[in-house]
Amino acid sequence: MENRYEAWPALPVESWIDTRDTVQLWTQIVGKTRLALGPEVNHWWGVPLYVDARGLTTSLMAVGTRGLEIRFDFLNHELIFLVTDGSSRRMALEPRTVADFYAEYTGHLTDLGFHIDLVGTPVELPDATPFAEDTAHSSYDASAMTRFWWSLVSAQRVLSRFRGEFRGKSSPVHFFWGAFDLAVTRFSGRSAPQHPGGVPNCPDWVMHEAYSDEVSSAGYWPGGAEEGAFYAYAYPHPEGYDTHPAVEAPAHWDAALGEYVLPYHLVRQAPDPDAVVLKFLRQTHQAAAETAGWE
Repeated sequence: MENRYEAWPALPVESWIDTRDTVQLWTQIVGKTRLALGPEVNHWWGVPLYVDARGLTTSLMAVGTRGLEIRFDFLNHELIFLVTDGSSRRMALEPRTVADFYAEYTGHLTDLGFHIDLVGTPVELPDATPFAEDTAHSSYDASAMTRFWWSLVSAQRVLSRFRGEFRGKSSPVHFFWGAFDLAVTRFSGRSAPQHPGGVPNCPDWVMHEAYSDEVSSAGYWPGGAEEGAFYAYAYPHPEGYDTHPAVEAPAHWDAALGEYVLPYHLVRQAPDPDAVVLKFLRQTHQAAAETAGWE
């Protein structure tokens, strides 16, 4: 267990990329459980995970008359199954293949009396090898996962404050396992043109629902820069958004990603990291709202 908490730890992507990619697939397995069990919610709000005091959780899911919660504990490095009838199971988070993780995971669900029809392939990734057959991804750096979770805790704190400043419709601050990012989205109240789709191994109708309304969205992703990045985008993209004068350095427009980007390493090195992120969130939303003519 890590014993020296850092609110904004150093986290070079190249130092844990294999772990990141493996754990992303593990979170997809757990996330697809929530997808299978939860009611449909607009914009897929019923499927993400949430940052909690130990790692990431599904929150409570109804299974018949019982409830199930599944938690990634990135301090003790366990996956924990908690059931409202008092039963539970644990499995180790350690170097192991996705196939091995999936086999033990589904075995625990069966042992607990849950027979859940899971979609057994990844989404939003170029490689759609079924979980049960994936022996290529097998890394787990416990220290890196603890540090990444600490960074999520800090990102959650700032994104939650930003969310609270908006009186209109806003998403929860939630962790999307498809792209492995923490995000929050504001809505203008207007519908949007149909999203073109084209996301790898993800049906276009999924994106149609996700982006059915006009949005200004932001989040934190462990990619896009040497230590990950905060990002912001608008859909549909308003003319002038990517050059709006409200957005100041060190943020910049990344044409390849189609997003504003604020590198994480610049955040953690700042005297007041929370203030730097909050400024980025406010400025990029101002750019979206002004160029799109939000009320």
